[in-house]
Order: sequence, then structure tokens, then C-alpha cells
Amino acid sequence: MATLTSHTLNGSDGTHAGGIAVTLTNLTTGAVVFAAQMDAGGRLSQQIAPEVIDTTASYELVFDTAPYWAARALPTNVPQIALRFFMPDRDGAYHMPVILNPNSYSMWASR
Repeated sequence: MATLTSHTLNGSDGTHAGGIAVTLTNLTTGAVVFAAQMDAGGRLSQQIAPEVIDTTASYELVFDTAPYWAARALPTNVPQIALRFFMPDRDGAYHMPVILNPNSYSMWASR
């Protein structure tokens, strides 16, 4: 079983960015693998069954950040953050942390 994790941090004030809706989609088939929400600490941990993972497909992890910034009365030019990546190991661990700001973001990936 693969595990996909993330951590979202608010780069403008240094807090954890919780409550952000997240969706993982297989871009080859268009199938939504999961839809979830970052917890109050800005963390996500989702297990993905091996039979769901296509090791040749591209995946897109989308963070819906517009409601997060609206709740803080901050305008944004980045209403969504989309990360595209491969999952070559059906039993792998994939970590996609993001530092977000109203008008930019930074991410890195590890496995």
C-alpha cells in the first residue's frame, strides 16, 4: 500500500495551513483517487491501495487554497496549487509539502 503525505504551511505568518481541500487525480484516466482535507495542523496522510496505482500514469494533487485565504480576508492570485508527479512504486511513500502565500507557493517532493 502506498502512502501520500503532505504538510501545508502558511508562509506569510508561519502557521500551519489547515482545512484546505485536496484532491488526487490520475491524469491518464481522469479518475479521482481521493478527495480529502488537510487537518487542523496542516497535515494529510492518505493510504492508496496498490491496485489503484498505475505506475506509468501522471498524478495531480490539487490544493484548493482560495477558501483558506478568503477566511483570512486576504486576496489571492493562486486559488489552487496543482502538483504533478509519478508514483512508480505501488508500495512507496510520497511526501508533497507546500509553503503557501497568497500570491506564490514553494513545494518539494520526497520519497
